[in-house]
Amino acid sequence: MVATRSSSPRKVTPKSASPKSRTRSPARSPARSPTRSPTRQRKSPVKDDTKSTARQSTRSKSPSKRKSTKLTELEEPEDFAFGGPVGVTAMMIGFPILMYYLWISSTFYDGSFAWPEDGQSWGDFLFTLVDYIWVDAFPNISSWVFVWGFLFMEAVFYAYLPGFDTEGLPLPHLGNKRLPYHCSAVYSLYTTIVIAFALHFLGILPLRYLIDNFGHIMSVCIISGLILPFVFYFYAVYTKQTFRMTGNFIYDVFMGAMLNPRIGIIDIKMFFEVRLPWFILLFIGISTAARQYDDYGYVPYQTLHLLFAYWLYTNACAKGEELITTSWDMFYEKFGFMLLFWNMAGVPFTYCNSMLFLANHDPSEYAWPWYYNLFVTSLLVFCYWVFDTANSQKNRFRQQMLGTLKLRKAFPQLPYQTIENPSYIKCKNGGSLLTDGWYGKARKIHYAADWFQALSWSLITGFSSPPAYFYPAFFLVVLLHRASRDIERCRRKYGKDWEEYERQVPYLFIPYVM
Repeated sequence: MVATRSSSPRKVTPKSASPKSRTRSPARSPARSPTRSPTRQRKSPVKDDTKSTARQSTRSKSPSKRKSTKLTELEEPEDFAFGGPVGVTAMMIGFPILMYYLWISSTFYDGSFAWPEDGQSWGDFLFTLVDYIWVDAFPNISSWVFVWGFLFMEAVFYAYLPGFDTEGLPLPHLGNKRLPYHCSAVYSLYTTIVIAFALHFLGILPLRYLIDNFGHIMSVCIISGLILPFVFYFYAVYTKQTFRMTGNFIYDVFMGAMLNPRIGIIDIKMFFEVRLPWFILLFIGISTAARQYDDYGYVPYQTLHLLFAYWLYTNACAKGEELITTSWDMFYEKFGFMLLFWNMAGVPFTYCNSMLFLANHDPSEYAWPWYYNLFVTSLLVFCYWVFDTANSQKNRFRQQMLGTLKLRKAFPQLPYQTIENPSYIKCKNGGSLLTDGWYGKARKIHYAADWFQALSWSLITGFSSPPAYFYPAFFLVVLLHRASRDIERCRRKYGKDWEEYERQVPYLFIPYVM
């Protein structure tokens, strides 16, 4: 176990897309065995010896010997998480209620938490909330057409627009087969934007339609997100494609029954993770800006700040789509309520509460001094740069170790995306732990940068609306939970090497702080 540098450094021109993902694993390279942790591993266009080695490794293993550590990790059921069946049932009921409550608070209670007025009984208060939902969030036909028309259009774009073709991680239960992925999110995103503006200027569908019908559209996504997990569950059972089941019906619906649901080249899991949440969120911002321009004759700076933040995130997911194919969600997580509902409904309609505050208040109520606006935007830009380049360093390091580095040109390209001849710890299990670049300063610095970006989304609204801070508050809990879970897994996986890694890089989130 030594800290070392690559014996044959690869010269890399920093021009490829940097990755983007909310749930990145720590900066580490996998073991060379095709049956270890989920990592970035694509076919190298120039390294024939790597491919031949992989083929020999696969051939040398008979079916009876293919049960390795990876196979056990991927196929054996885990212990109940999230409080087991009771906990996941509470979340399946509670998430939609929370979404409606936040929307009502942001829209009808001046951005404050909805609460009974003086002299109002709890019965009357609850009746008022239900009435808001019935009148302003009823899932009417036009909203169903809008949502499912959007889904169908994006599915067509996924399959037929130009893109970057790659493969996922080796899947042990399929004989280490690597599924193909067509990454066309960049073309899909900007084609959708062009079509939206064309429909607006042609007078067919105004850009402000989404924000004007926010409640109705949110209800369609909530209902769809509640029904589809059961559809996929029963389809998996009927077609015998169930995977890693616990035997508890509601828990398996929540976690999912299928690992890799597909329709042709369309990987449904990746479709829901990349396109739906972030595309919808971006168009909520565009719709708000369009309505404010209609109403006031200009778009306030605060709205432009949030719109810019939404674009940064959406574009980053699109330009780094090929990197998501090797993420933990794509490799390990099944497609159930947890992934489906949160990506279809939870992310776009709860992470936007700061935009709802701006949409429902006169710009004079949040006309902050220029220096405050500059501070918040500077925080956003700096943290995005750290997040973008940190994830890029991590994933390009993995590719360097595997000999599969392939640069992709996608905007924006930022400085410090690639570390030449990086230092790292060579682990006894064959893996590598990066101790250079951003990951020489803090082990999960990308988590910290991501959270401060989220905080900037809320800071631009001021401090009068608690619901506007839901996203950073919720995201903080998510990141802390994921960090602790990942650290525990890595300590088991790397043993003494992980202890050395923590010694060399003592800070977890922020260098010299924590």
